[in-house]
Amino acid sequence: MSYALITGASRGIGRALATELARRGYNLLLTARSADQLAQLAAELGPRHGVQIHFLPLDLAEVGAATRLADWARAQTAELAVLVNNAGYGLWGRFADLPLAAQQNMLQLNMLLPVELTHQLLPLLRQQPKAYILNVASTAAYQAVPTLTLYAASKAFLLTFSRGLRYELRDSSVSVTCLSPGATTTDFADRAGMSAGLQEVAAKLSMTPEQVAHAGVVALLSGQAEVIPGALNKVSATLTGFVPKSITEKIAANIYEKHLK
Repeated sequence: MSYALITGASRGIGRALATELARRGYNLLLTARSADQLAQLAAELGPRHGVQIHFLPLDLAEVGAATRLADWARAQTAELAVLVNNAGYGLWGRFADLPLAAQQNMLQLNMLLPVELTHQLLPLLRQQPKAYILNVASTAAYQAVPTLTLYAASKAFLLTFSRGLRYELRDSSVSVTCLSPGATTTDFADRAGMSAGLQEVAAKLSMTPEQVAHAGVVALLSGQAEVIPGALNKVSATLTGFVPKSITEKIAANIYEKHLK
């Protein structure tokens, strides 16, 4: 039976993606920092869906994490058919005010980890009759977002990387999909350091991780290039292609900057 590897699988969208893939009969390789949460998820999903689950607690932002994870995955199975690059986070604040080291850590996780892991596991994926890569970006990938400047830039990178890689692999057995959710009820805002007021605004528009994961897996298995869950998210992302960038940046700044202290 085929396996799916999911990064950042212990909570939020990653956990929901693991659940969705297990429901569809995929064995799972899970990784995140929390051993306890991974163990709990494995104990829950394995018996419920009759699948095999292995997990590796790992700080994915550490240098060398991709190599360690890829080596571990290859040791677990030769039938890796799905790679989900989900791990990532944001930092809220003005670029000049945020510690550089923290921003570099974020970029390592959001950009370099997916690139390194994909490069190392692509040979194994290409051996499968049909394989899939799902990169989890964000609606922030479609425009600059002041006070989330590097986060948005990192997700724009992931979106462009996904599309380019998809085209390169068009004649292979591997399909690449980019999932770009909008506001979702996860701990993203807390980890990003967003104010309570800003979180209240986001909560009014939030989708559940389960809704996002379902849309992502449906798009993945049907071979779509991109998916933006939620009608409002689709409309706003589409409009950024037609509205002058100076206007979309001002709108984003009016939402995010006014909540800064």
